[in-house]
Amino acid sequence: MEFDEVVRRRRMVRSYDPDRPISPELVDKIVQHGLRAPSAGFSQGWSFLVLTAAPDRDRYWTSTADGDGPPDGWLTRMRTAPLIIVALSNKSAYLDRYAQADKGWTDRDEARWSAPYWDIDTGFAALLMHLTAVNEELASCFFGLPAVRVQAFKDAFGVPEEFHPIGALTVGYPAPDKRSPSLRRGHRPVADVVHHGRWASSGEA
Repeated sequence: MEFDEVVRRRRMVRSYDPDRPISPELVDKIVQHGLRAPSAGFSQGWSFLVLTAAPDRDRYWTSTADGDGPPDGWLTRMRTAPLIIVALSNKSAYLDRYAQADKGWTDRDEARWSAPYWDIDTGFAALLMHLTAVNEELASCFFGLPAVRVQAFKDAFGVPEEFHPIGALTVGYPAPDKRSPSLRRGHRPVADVVHHGRWASSGEA
């Protein structure tokens, strides 16, 4: 698929065909493409929990359930996805990397960072996985874990303390999906979000 077509077709899909598994080779390709993402200082402060076995996927949904969603809501539809990839960032890997001689931030002060690049870079990697799924004519959705269930998730899977889940990808072959009501908002006008040379408000000459 041409890259322009991948970008055009990219969307978050929440319904999957429960009878079509993803081959191990394709799972590996999706993950490997994610590992090609850039990272500050080549820190690579990320890890990915790949869940393909039904008991592991069930454990994920059980450990992250917060009981607030309706029984027939979008999360229920997502449970049919044959693949879940949880993206986890590791801040300490970045602080350690930038304390090395070629960077020199030996105080490991987080205030030196204008943004949490450990989360940003991990998000880049997740996006590459998402786009790879689209390129392979799969569907996927990136979504966050309920904040109150993060520790329960980490306990369920033995995730080390220094890793923090920034979100998860469900991946599978698409099934008929409901259109998200959020899409009714439409895209914001280009002039509102793209600024050339200086910041300009909408309609400003």
